[in-house]
Amino acid sequence: MYSHRFNIRLLAALLLSAVGFAASAQDVIRIGELNSYKTQPAFLGPYKKGMELALEQINAEGGVNGKQLQLVTRDDNSNPGDAVRAAQELLAREKVDVLAGTFLSHIGLAVSDFAGHKKQFFLASEPLTDKIVWADGNPYTFRLRNSTYMQVAMLIPAAVKMNKKRWALVYPNYEYGQSAVATFKTLLKQAQPDVEFVAEQAAPLGKIDAGSVVQALADARPEAMFNVLFATDLSKFVRAGTQRNFFKNLSVVSMLTGEPEYLDPLGAETPEGWIVTGYPWYAIDTPEHKAFLEAYQARFNDYPRLGTVVGYNTIRSLAAGIEKAGSTDTDALVQAFKGLEVDTPFGRITYRGIDHQSTMGAYVGKLAVKDGKGIMTDFEYVDGATVQPTDEQVRQWRPAVAD
Repeated sequence: MYSHRFNIRLLAALLLSAVGFAASAQDVIRIGELNSYKTQPAFLGPYKKGMELALEQINAEGGVNGKQLQLVTRDDNSNPGDAVRAAQELLAREKVDVLAGTFLSHIGLAVSDFAGHKKQFFLASEPLTDKIVWADGNPYTFRLRNSTYMQVAMLIPAAVKMNKKRWALVYPNYEYGQSAVATFKTLLKQAQPDVEFVAEQAAPLGKIDAGSVVQALADARPEAMFNVLFATDLSKFVRAGTQRNFFKNLSVVSMLTGEPEYLDPLGAETPEGWIVTGYPWYAIDTPEHKAFLEAYQARFNDYPRLGTVVGYNTIRSLAAGIEKAGSTDTDALVQAFKGLEVDTPFGRITYRGIDHQSTMGAYVGKLAVKDGKGIMTDFEYVDGATVQPTDEQVRQWRPAVAD
């Protein structure tokens, strides 16, 4: 008898627990995020803090549509197969409502393809590859960070102004680097038809033989260089180039180098005069950025990196999209994100309906050294909307543009 009563009580308790769990699950919106935290910590550590700050702010304000936001993260190990498995786990086991994240371009493409087949909303926060919104674009994937094409287009005016004929190219040998160089060649040739590309070095990601690369470039005697290297590859390349006096009298335009993640490690070795895209957090004088900077420093007692802004904007974008859609229903979210406007530390951005690309911009300026640290000077913010391809170009590049 006692055993029977105990079983009834246990069953009742389990039922109440299940009801309580279901009720609590209905009160939260679960964001499934996956990224290369182990292999790209310089960017993704600050990125995660940016997400946490936005999450805390939004939840303190009452959440989204009366529900609190909850973040569930997974590491993709910088491996496309692991990334897809992580996405599957987030959906099947963790029951997340939306997918977001990824850093490396080939990882972003793998998850985007998965989202397209699963008909699952996916906000690609960081991967720069053009393919994710054009050649391989699908109805369910949107992208926050400015694309490779956009970043290159921001640097072309400076490259043309240098008026150099003989150019060298150096880049990491995977989708992002290959795409950046291809776009640079096309856009610079259009603006300066007599330009020549006299040397090209594609280094394996994270495994550059910097001395050999610098020597090969120097042997071609270029007048200018386009650099796409970042992280540890960049540091090794700059050190080797400085030791060999390669950068003397060499005009350089460089993607990402002004971002604190990659600029700070260079320290006093920062190559002065390079024209770069980046994030001079210490000198941006706008109300939106000041408010963000104060909140971040108060919360983490640290300064933000570009990754911080991307992480913050990722959560802010999802919150704005879910609020506009009125739910986390995939089709409703897709429609809500077309033309969605989001207020960010860089000002208001918009997600274009035609290719699902946001208008988030970047800062372009010149590298200098101050107190033994690399900084950006003479910088200006380039609105992403001013460097996006035309609708006609997008229709040529994106097969499913009618989505």
